[in-house]
Amino acid sequence: MNLRKLLIFGVALACLPALVAQVCLECHKKVTPSIVSDWQVSRHAKNNVECSTCHGEEHTSAQDAAKARIPMPETCAGCHAERVKQFQTGKHALGWAAMKGMLSFRQPMAPIEVIKGFCGCHRIGLKSEGEIRELGKQGGFGVASCDACHTRHAFSMQKARQPQACQTCHMGSQHPQWETYSTSKHGVQALLRQTRTLPETVTGPTCQTCHMPNRDHAVQTAWGALAVRLPMPEDKQWAADGLTILKAVGVLDPEGKPTGRLEAVKQAKLVRLTQEDWQRERDKMLRTCNRCHSANFARGELEKADRMIREADRLMAEAIETVAALYKDGVLAKPREYAYPYPDLLFLHGAATPVEQKLFVMLREHRVRTLQGIFHANPDYAQSYGWSEMKRDLAEIKQQAAELRREARTR
Repeated sequence: MNLRKLLIFGVALACLPALVAQVCLECHKKVTPSIVSDWQVSRHAKNNVECSTCHGEEHTSAQDAAKARIPMPETCAGCHAERVKQFQTGKHALGWAAMKGMLSFRQPMAPIEVIKGFCGCHRIGLKSEGEIRELGKQGGFGVASCDACHTRHAFSMQKARQPQACQTCHMGSQHPQWETYSTSKHGVQALLRQTRTLPETVTGPTCQTCHMPNRDHAVQTAWGALAVRLPMPEDKQWAADGLTILKAVGVLDPEGKPTGRLEAVKQAKLVRLTQEDWQRERDKMLRTCNRCHSANFARGELEKADRMIREADRLMAEAIETVAALYKDGVLAKPREYAYPYPDLLFLHGAATPVEQKLFVMLREHRVRTLQGIFHANPDYAQSYGWSEMKRDLAEIKQQAAELRREARTR
């Protein structure tokens, strides 16, 4: 082969990826035009990250569309290794494992069967190869994890940095982060910056400001999802109340001994298991708060939130023990799904009676609202939708328990 032919061959070879990409674009402009327009405005397009980089080269026509590769976190790690590594150590990566720990996941339920409801959000978590294959039977999409926030195919960093990117999953009665944040002073300030009512130079903390400082993708919090930690606080009453809550989520048996579920809770990092782990996350948050507030103010506000957890736990523990006593005394039959004659609040929607349902609502809605309101600097939400509702829940649970006991005596 002479030099001229060699040069022509080299140029053709260099242009091949662009030619293949052009074929993809021409077809998908007709089939999925918005995917093309999203990709065209992305940084991927500007940096010549072609379709085949993420989807492989086996899909070349409409007839073999099933051969298109679905991107995985490992696919993204080819260029974003540090971010993927950070993500893998945070609680988002454990979302799938945490969902499987919810016993309702094992019960027949339409949102689970079609990967909707909390499945649609928890799918951000890392999955085994077998689980990915199972998801493939249901469409095979949404396994990349990264695309939960960096919505495909634009994969916009700017969009992922906005608080609205978190809203889809972090909202609702059982995890009202959006409601508490967006109506707080932090959230209102951020919205006013977005609408340019305030200049961009004015501080307006977003979810990412506090939970992903310096773009760290290892999202984690000191108290965790259950707001219970080990070792227990030095306050004896608070420690006893925390133990009661751990029993109600099945981590401890009614005698206070660890159960097999403890390992799943550890793996999902639902609680901080050492003082050092808890303090590390607390110090990280204090450093973030200190960017806008004095260290004394930030520390004082977080300590107030801790005390609010203590007050909420007192109410919660009393309610749990009230229902537990109904099981113990034979007034209420233990649901067959429960391992012990004790409330099991990870069964979520499995509670059979109004008093059990009220207990579930108290823990999974009103206690959570209390915590989210106080930690997101939304005091009225914490009281009106959280703590005050817990007080009402406890009163209703006690009243219903008394009525059940009266009925039992007349049998």
